[in-house]
Amino acid sequence: MTTTARFPAPFRTDVQWPKTSLRVAFGLIWLVDAVLKWLPGFRDSYMDAVMGQSEGQPDWLRPWFEFWTGLEHPYSDILLVIVALAETVIAVSLILGLARKVVYVAAILFSLLIWSTAEGFGGPYTDGSEDVGTAIVYALVFAFLLALNYYQGPSTHSVDHALERRISWWYLLAEVGHGDYYRATFGGGARAERSAVRT
Repeated sequence: MTTTARFPAPFRTDVQWPKTSLRVAFGLIWLVDAVLKWLPGFRDSYMDAVMGQSEGQPDWLRPWFEFWTGLEHPYSDILLVIVALAETVIAVSLILGLARKVVYVAAILFSLLIWSTAEGFGGPYTDGSEDVGTAIVYALVFAFLLALNYYQGPSTHSVDHALERRISWWYLLAEVGHGDYYRATFGGGARAERSAVRT
């Protein structure tokens, strides 16, 4: 006799479209941003933007910006490609729903890095500042997507969902929490059951 794993109590699997719509829409925003990063205009203004963030900063933050300016200036061409690739990977992952947990966590760290360097922490303590920067908002959206992933469980409209049924450990890259459920559903337990049914 075979058993079917049930969703843990916190999961809300009845409504998937809000989570999927938010993820794909956010991915399209990142895709536009990524395309712009590959254009010559970004390359021409990148270092000027980074160096310009140190202007008007309080003295206690100057070492931080001087460190990043000194680190990036000799390798600006390489870093430009890394930034463009990172944003492209994030955009594709969001749109397809691929390796969501890993990409969401990495994107939070990436967004915070951009916010604390190229955006100068948003500069709320400098004259003429109008907002706290967009990258910190991006980080919060990724954190919200992680929370949705935890409370709503697997995203059925994603590449991850298809891969989880074929690769027993893929849930480790895609899902947040509830390891026992995922191991029983996609891991060795489920494979053993399917093998027993076939024999």
